[in-house]
Amino acid sequence: MRIIFAGSPGIAVPCLEALCNIDDIEVAGVLTNPDTAKGRSGTLIPTEVGEAAQKLGIMPILKPFKLDSAAREQIAALNIDLLVSFAYARLFGPKFLALFPLGGINIHPSILPKYRGPSPIQAAILNRDSETGVSIQTLAHEMDCGDILAMEKFPLCGRETSQSLGESAGKIAAQMLPEVIKKIASGNIQKSPQDSSCASYCSLVSKEAGLIDWNQSSLEIDAKIRAFDPWPLCRTIHNGRELLLLKASAQEDSVPLQGIPGKVLGIDNKYGILIQTGDGVLAVTELQYQAKKALFWRDFLNGARDFSGSQLG
Repeated sequence: MRIIFAGSPGIAVPCLEALCNIDDIEVAGVLTNPDTAKGRSGTLIPTEVGEAAQKLGIMPILKPFKLDSAAREQIAALNIDLLVSFAYARLFGPKFLALFPLGGINIHPSILPKYRGPSPIQAAILNRDSETGVSIQTLAHEMDCGDILAMEKFPLCGRETSQSLGESAGKIAAQMLPEVIKKIASGNIQKSPQDSSCASYCSLVSKEAGLIDWNQSSLEIDAKIRAFDPWPLCRTIHNGRELLLLKASAQEDSVPLQGIPGKVLGIDNKYGILIQTGDGVLAVTELQYQAKKALFWRDFLNGARDFSGSQLG
């Protein structure tokens, strides 16, 4: 069986590597997003999937800006049997899917039909779910609506970031994928339709979503800081300067309201800098002024002696 793999971020790399180790399977191409310019020099940097494909010796690596007729012609010439997609972040139209005799499958890091859409990992953290999962589904003309081919659920401890949860989901997906591919190749794959009446949706995360609303509870803000790590990161304003809050936790003990939300109450030697929220206190342990270094809270206070007692936001 000849497969083309579509994906871009690091979460998809373990699945690409797993495909390369399945007997009688050939990864005959990779489809990923175009290289992006980085730094003042404008050096073009490939996606993490593109970089992994280079190391694995997979050719060709296709990086079209659009899945137009030219892209379809390139892929049609490869005689691909099956499309495997994970975090490619583009919808595949009917003309594109028609290129593959065995159709396409998509890996989605949620318990479908929960959190259909582009940010299921962030959504699970924001909603403080006790579990999430990985679903492998057939590619359909509507986003994340295909039949389920495999699913695995796993618990959440409540301290995950999008970075750490993405890494976990990527590894679990890589363990699931070979068995699904073997069943497709043998014609023994079982399909389970999704119950769309139970569907929920998540939207694309914007940079503006990282702005902290101190009227929210400490639990909500803690979840937000974890959900938006490593991007777009959570931010507030201190004396007219943008301040990133990188690591924090909601204090477990109930603390009565000691000031208006956003008030820096002081420090706790165990928990860090204490900030009043709309409900409870947030303890911050790592901060960073925009364009400055990230600092442990004690080091940060050495350079920001006016921070305690100040009002954020």
